[in-house]
Amino acid sequence: MIKNRILVTLLGVLCSIWAFAQQGAEVRGTVSNSEGPFQGVSVVVAGTDIATVTDEQGRYSIKVKSTDELVFTAIGYLAQRIRVAAQTTVDVSLVEEASALDEVVVVGYGEVRKKDLTGAVSTAKGADLAERKTTNLSSSLQGAIPGLMVRRSNNAPGSSAGSMHIRGVTTIGNSAPLVIIDGIPGDIDHVNPNDVESVSVLKDAASSAIYGSRAAAGVILITTKRGSRTNLNLTYSGEFGAEIPTLQPEMVGVTRYLEMSNELRYNDNQVGGFYQDYSADQVKNWINNNITDPNNYPLTDWRGLILEDYAPRQTHTIGVSGGNDKVRSKATLAYDAVDGLYEKRFFRRVMLRVNNDFTINDMISATLDLNVRNARNHTPHYTPLSLLRQMPAIYAATWDDGRIAEGKSGGNPYGLLHLGGDRDSRSTQFRGRGVIDIKPFDGFKVSAIVSPYINYAKSKAFRKAASYTLATDPSAFGGWLEDNANPYSTTSLSEERNDDYNITSQLIANYMKSFGKHDLTAMVGYENYYQKWENLGASRDQYVLDQYPYLNVGPLDYRGNSGDAEAYAYNSYFGRLIYSYGDRYLLQVNARRDGSSRFHKDHRWGTFPSFSAGWVISEESFLKNVDINWLSFLKLRGSWGALGNERIGSYYPYMSLLAFGNALFYENGATVANTTAAQRTLAVSDISWEKSQSTDIGLDVAFLDNRLTVTADYYWKQTQGMLLNIDIPASVGQGISEMNAGEMSTKGFDLELGWRDQKGDWSYGVTANLSDFLSKLDDMKDTRVISGNKLKEAGVYFNEWYGYKSDGLFLTEEEVANSPKLNNQIKVGDIKYLDISGPEGVPDGIISAEYDRVPLGNSLPRYQYGGRLYAGYKNFNLAMTFQGIGKQSVRLERQMVEPLRANFGNIPAIIDGNYWSPFNTPEENAAAAYPRLTRANVEANMAMSDYWLFNGRYFRLKNITLGYTVPKTVTERFKVHNLQVYASASDLFTWNKYPSGWDPEMGVSDYPITTTVLMGVSLDF
Repeated sequence: MIKNRILVTLLGVLCSIWAFAQQGAEVRGTVSNSEGPFQGVSVVVAGTDIATVTDEQGRYSIKVKSTDELVFTAIGYLAQRIRVAAQTTVDVSLVEEASALDEVVVVGYGEVRKKDLTGAVSTAKGADLAERKTTNLSSSLQGAIPGLMVRRSNNAPGSSAGSMHIRGVTTIGNSAPLVIIDGIPGDIDHVNPNDVESVSVLKDAASSAIYGSRAAAGVILITTKRGSRTNLNLTYSGEFGAEIPTLQPEMVGVTRYLEMSNELRYNDNQVGGFYQDYSADQVKNWINNNITDPNNYPLTDWRGLILEDYAPRQTHTIGVSGGNDKVRSKATLAYDAVDGLYEKRFFRRVMLRVNNDFTINDMISATLDLNVRNARNHTPHYTPLSLLRQMPAIYAATWDDGRIAEGKSGGNPYGLLHLGGDRDSRSTQFRGRGVIDIKPFDGFKVSAIVSPYINYAKSKAFRKAASYTLATDPSAFGGWLEDNANPYSTTSLSEERNDDYNITSQLIANYMKSFGKHDLTAMVGYENYYQKWENLGASRDQYVLDQYPYLNVGPLDYRGNSGDAEAYAYNSYFGRLIYSYGDRYLLQVNARRDGSSRFHKDHRWGTFPSFSAGWVISEESFLKNVDINWLSFLKLRGSWGALGNERIGSYYPYMSLLAFGNALFYENGATVANTTAAQRTLAVSDISWEKSQSTDIGLDVAFLDNRLTVTADYYWKQTQGMLLNIDIPASVGQGISEMNAGEMSTKGFDLELGWRDQKGDWSYGVTANLSDFLSKLDDMKDTRVISGNKLKEAGVYFNEWYGYKSDGLFLTEEEVANSPKLNNQIKVGDIKYLDISGPEGVPDGIISAEYDRVPLGNSLPRYQYGGRLYAGYKNFNLAMTFQGIGKQSVRLERQMVEPLRANFGNIPAIIDGNYWSPFNTPEENAAAAYPRLTRANVEANMAMSDYWLFNGRYFRLKNITLGYTVPKTVTERFKVHNLQVYASASDLFTWNKYPSGWDPEMGVSDYPITTTVLMGVSLDF
């Protein structure tokens, strides 16, 4: 009987639980924090839309099933998940999460809390960068960090950012920042963006002086993700999408091309009449004649023939992580495939990263990391984009039967793309990192680190002979296709094999100790670096078989080879001392002593110190005793430091080196070839570091319980001993390498704002940054460098535009007759330049390049900005990033506006109806934006002047990503812990004042900037 009662009772309980699980029941409870009942906490049934919010007493009630989990979230607190099971009351106490100010920031050879920083360091979370969905990490940093200028000119498959500068330009030489990956120098784009935990940018001398001679241009520190003490976890993410060109320049139609070509010839030679290039019948009937005679009246859509509407791309990533108290591991394998917008263009990459941490015992721990990258970049031998944008439609790409046509005198980008061969580049990198940490007593740790790196790279350029046949005879040879008058008349192969390796070894000791209100951190270290490169090249020409790109197939009589090698090393000693009193008064001292193999032994070593201090005003009693609830944190900081630059081009500038070559000699009545050798560059034995000093004043403020944060910095820095090419007498018979002679200064500011909050089921936030700098050349030792219409000389901004001052267009014959002119070809409709000076220092009535060209203003970007907006609602999340430039003096390049380039090229549509013309009214010509059509005087009109400068500011929506997390009630049926689907679009929209069809970041001859649209899925098992 008792047994039966027990069974009945158990059955009743099971039935009750089953009913509770199926029908749901109400669960009540109270949520509190350290101060008592917590109002406004979001309580959500995981994976559903069922939610509520706690009241003033912290109480809540919600209907759930026994299989459900409740998620408790509030801004600034750690979320908690609790399985309901059979509970009817669930009370929770939420714990504050570390605020943004308590976050740990990676700095040189260590970490500090953000609120303890005294230098200028900005950070970005890896997750925020990964959501931008870029193939390379460098591109994802654009607009993400104040003071970091990232520029690009194309979005070709596998392309990296064109340049990166931290706080402006520090030298006329190499101003690229030093990149450190997990404590070791490396290449930023050898890191998968999805593997990044955080990125820190060291912007001032106080934070970067610990890297000494390599840190004059700033430092980028990348920390990758590591395993944690969790159960084994398997993740997969897959993305499929397309690359779509943002903009492409438009050209005039065929009829207008013929008309404007005739007008141009008429402007240059009115005696010849209007129909000098094309007859009236051709102008009128070209399009109609194409129907019956396409070979003689082509209508070629060059863009449609060569460029695809889109290019597919895909990314797949598999990760495994987990660990326990002894072993923690994280491994990631990623594959990227990005196709190009035209034939034979693609990029493939495989990346493997394995990070392992081992705890041997209480005293000893170890780290063993491995990173492998294999990449392939395939392109056609001939790049068609420049000629594609130049070719008019009146030249045939193919004859009417599909055979390759002549194009323009053999210039046929479509034919060269198909027939001209290809280039293939492959590289494989291996990076290892081993660390042994020994902690002999509390607070003291010694780390021994070794990191070898091996790189193998090879490339093949197989150029094939490419010809066309006559339109009237498929068997008749018409000629060779040409690239800028270089005929593809033979089949040749060029190969390169390059390998380099380096090894970094470090020994670092850290000591941390607290004495009451005193906190002390000390670090000393030693670092050794050695690198060696070897390059090998070989070639053969006059191949008979064009399907076999191997050297042994080519004839021996047309072979060539080359090879060289270089090596480089440095030794360094460094140290840091950080002191804090009561979290109020902060002091940091850094020093590094570097010795580089680039310099003579008497000038090899340099010492680079820095000092910084901070005052946390919000910790002072006079503020704490005042009821200022809206102020959460206030810190004033300042820094000064000295840095060096040893990246000076040549690896052996102090050595007398022989340059080898080959020459023909006449010997015993015969011509013989022999090897020659000569010292062509004068050695400078006392060449040494470029030295820079930097000062920074900063302010960190947080308001409203750290929801609103502000960071502001103003800085100035000066570079001395900048390397310049100094003229020496020609009688010396040698060129000079470089000498430490120039000076340069930079001033600027950085500003960063952040806001984050949560309202019920909503969480949202925004970060925005703004920065600006001006880099000026102070002393060039009377040296003037003019390159690419830009000037480098003392007293001007770095790379300042250099050219003529303009005064509109000549509008009358009288104005032409009575004005200074650049040449005798000047006519009405040409650009009018101002007479600035002459041999006597005053205007001389002549426009000349020597006396009338002047600096025209800064060419570098001003007021760079960027930001991120994000919002989450239940299972949905949305993120948007933006970036732009507030001001930049940009030139309208010749490719944008010049008609009939190379005397045949297409005519940009933007000038049609907007140029001076003899067929316009005087009023129309007075309002014309462009000069007359001419080839006879085109060089005068296209000369660099302020006439072609405009404000190139722009705003770009960098990325928008919308994600949805599938409820766990669905995913757990399939043993999936988390499932998210998302859609993303990058470079979606741009507002700018560039000419129609031109993207503000695209080079005139470069691969297009593309909009990336993709769908993705992420699974956790």
